[in-house]
Amino acid sequence: MNTFNSRYHRQIILEEIGITGQNKINNAKVLVIGAGGLGCPILQYLTAAGVGTLGIIDFDTVDISNLHRQILYGTSTLGKNKAVAAKERLEDLNPDITIIAYPEQLTTKNAISIFENYDIIVDGSDNFSTRYLVNDASIITGKPLVYGAIFKFEGQVSVFNYQNGPSYRCLFPEPPKAGSVPNCSEIGVLGVLPGIIGSMQANETLKIILGLGNVLSNQLFMYDCLAGTSSSFTTTRVEKEIENVKASAAYFETIDYDFFCGVSHVSEITAEMAFQKENVQFIDVREAHEQPKIDILNPIYIPLGTLQEQLTSIETNSAIIVFCQSGIRSKKAVEILQSNGFKNVSHVIGGANALAISMTNLKTNEI
Repeated sequence: MNTFNSRYHRQIILEEIGITGQNKINNAKVLVIGAGGLGCPILQYLTAAGVGTLGIIDFDTVDISNLHRQILYGTSTLGKNKAVAAKERLEDLNPDITIIAYPEQLTTKNAISIFENYDIIVDGSDNFSTRYLVNDASIITGKPLVYGAIFKFEGQVSVFNYQNGPSYRCLFPEPPKAGSVPNCSEIGVLGVLPGIIGSMQANETLKIILGLGNVLSNQLFMYDCLAGTSSSFTTTRVEKEIENVKASAAYFETIDYDFFCGVSHVSEITAEMAFQKENVQFIDVREAHEQPKIDILNPIYIPLGTLQEQLTSIETNSAIIVFCQSGIRSKKAVEILQSNGFKNVSHVIGGANALAISMTNLKTNEI
């Protein structure tokens, strides 16, 4: 038995797949958006199945808080770009396929040119701005989109833009109010849940490639991992939504998806740069119990929920740098401060987690 048949033998002996089906898999080109909680199992199973060309786009770096659910990474990859780290791990899993890493942020400037090189788009992102961007770019380029989302103990899966089926905008024509739906950095997630939902996304992708089974188009599948229950409801194509997106192709690169989703643009600073700043007032907007403490910066502690009431305790004649656990709440804090007349305000990218890593690196370099 040759290497090809040996690697994929358990798939090939399925009469619904065979050599013909395996060749379809090996000839497929799939782009995965995000190499995080959802992206890791998606990438792992599509790589093992033998998808011939896999693209991975992610500008984020591996953080220790990722490791309880992002199973492609380990302590040796901390601080490394996720797309690059995932590519290295996956090439060991299957060296016979082509894996392309895009260590950059997906934007309206690069989405179309990247999407055009692939057959299927799989969305493993964790924010609404990216989901709408991915959906619209998929419609414009005519690509099916495999969607997944998680929240605490619940997940969703669907397939959009498939054989004249509905799109993400048909189901969610408008984004939720900014800040009303926290992501897992703020609210938490059970580590196995993205593994379950991501595996389902990989399954839908293979079904599309092989033309097998009932693809989850025209329906949204929902899973509750605590109750062990699932449900689904029918989704409907809204032609007006599709046509509006197609009409936007001419000016797609100018669309501000953050603005559409109510995400403001606030000043950011890296953890490394934060330690180099002088004459700065640091504000920790986490709750009192949250760790790690970054006392070396001598911050004042004002939980986000009480910030509006404690504005008078903040100096107005110095620069202000805000941080939280991961960088989500600190953005909101910057918005509050700016709306109350504070000018020179920024927040730390990655929050206390990034500051702790930077602090450790500084101490190591001093030894």
